[in-house]
Amino acid sequence: MEKFFVYILYSKLFNRVYIGQTNNLEKRIHLHNSGHVPSTKPYLPWQKIYHEELPSRIEAVLSEKTWKKSHKRRLIKELIKNIEIT
Repeated sequence: MEKFFVYILYSKLFNRVYIGQTNNLEKRIHLHNSGHVPSTKPYLPWQKIYHEELPSRIEAVLSEKTWKKSHKRRLIKELIKNIEIT
């Protein structure tokens, strides 16, 4: 059974956040950090600050949309703050 992931990347250098979904988390993050994703290429390097595993593409897409809503921004700021502390 295929797994799907929603992930959040953070570019500390540019203070940027990227939220996406995939069925191959390691490969997708590698593509982001090797400059193969046009929307994230200008903001290298990226660090994964969160991911969640979901059972279907539909659930991953819905979760991605939820994370992109403004009410989740506070939680994303907390995730960023936590990585800067450690």
